[in-house]
This record gives sequence, C-alpha cells and structure tokens, in this order.
Amino acid sequence: MHIRPIFLALSFTGLLAAAGCTTTQPSTTITAPVSAYAATIDDGYSLPRVPITQVDEKYRRQIINYETTEEPGTIIVDTKERLLYLVLEDGKAIRYGIGVGRDGFRWSGDAYIGRRAEWPTWYPPQAMVKRQPELKEYAGGMEPGVMNPLGARALYLYKNGNDTMFRIHGNPDWTSIGQAVSSGCIRMINQDIIDLYARVDPDKRTKVIVLEG
Repeated sequence: MHIRPIFLALSFTGLLAAAGCTTTQPSTTITAPVSAYAATIDDGYSLPRVPITQVDEKYRRQIINYETTEEPGTIIVDTKERLLYLVLEDGKAIRYGIGVGRDGFRWSGDAYIGRRAEWPTWYPPQAMVKRQPELKEYAGGMEPGVMNPLGARALYLYKNGNDTMFRIHGNPDWTSIGQAVSSGCIRMINQDIIDLYARVDPDKRTKVIVLEG
C-alpha cells in the first residue's frame, strides 16, 4: 500500500469552501495532520509512526503562501532554513522540513531529477567509505529497508547529464530533521519523501534549486 498525497487535495477543497467560491484564497497556512505521519505498510515494508508533535512545527509538512518566479513543480531547497519547497500554482507551495549537509559538505546550485526510486539500494560513495571504513561491507549495496540510509524513496540529482551523487531521500532518523548532519544529501522524513515523490512528474526533468546557505 502506498501513502497517497491526499493532504493537498483535501486542504484545497477546504480552502475553496472557506472562500465562498470566490477567486481570492485566504492567506492560511495548512499543516498536515498527525495522521499523515502514522505507521503504515508501504510496498511490504513496515514504516513506523513518526511522533511528529515532537518535531518543531516549522518542519511539519504544510501548504503556505510562497511567491516565486519559478514554475510550478520546481523544487527549491533552503539549506540555511532547513526547508524544502515544492512550488504550486497560485502563489502556493508545499513546505517540508529537511536535514542538510554538515559543515564542509553543503553545496548550492541548480540540478534536475534524473532518476527516481522506491525503496532504493544504498551504495556508499568511495569517499565516504574512505572516511568511514566500517561502511566497506556495503560497497556492493545495502538492501532496501526501513533502516537503509536512503529510506523509502530517493530522487537522484543530475547536472549536465551526470549524476551529482547527491539525493533528496527518506531517512529513518526523524530527529535529524532541521539539523546539518548529512554528507551533502537532503534528508526528509520518510512519510514526507513519499508524499513529495508522488508529486514529482516522472516524465519531466524536475528542476531543483539549492540555495546558498
């Protein structure tokens, strides 16, 4: 069973009703309910509940007002604020909390999603294995699973046809959201990466902008 991105549809239905069928939407932030982070079975994997009330509300999935000249569907990563935005129509965006690269591993610039994967296998980069020799056992790949560092989904970032080796991916440790702890990849709560993944058009090169932190 997949987690479906029903939060957005339900929220916009509520917005239109509240607006009395007018063309002006209220400036309301809508936060995903606690149930969006409930335990579930996803493709046979048992995804545990995230105690989202223990996470700063800033980092909970929510629809916000967001003005940008970027096209809907664009992903904007604010490493300084530890937030990721998926641009929507009509001056809106879905905002997610993220974990980012620690000092010396942060980066910025434009990329695009060149590959998508559900419950991906994790291959630690050679440079990481060199820094952490204990990861050598996973050089041939770590099988998918709840404790896999890439989590439930991964969006692979490419530039000029080449894999940057950076990903936007799920993460088994929800306490790392809002922190700078990764080797440059963008971490998300598993329930959030599943939601984002479902909204990324697989037939387009979704643009990703990583702002300088």
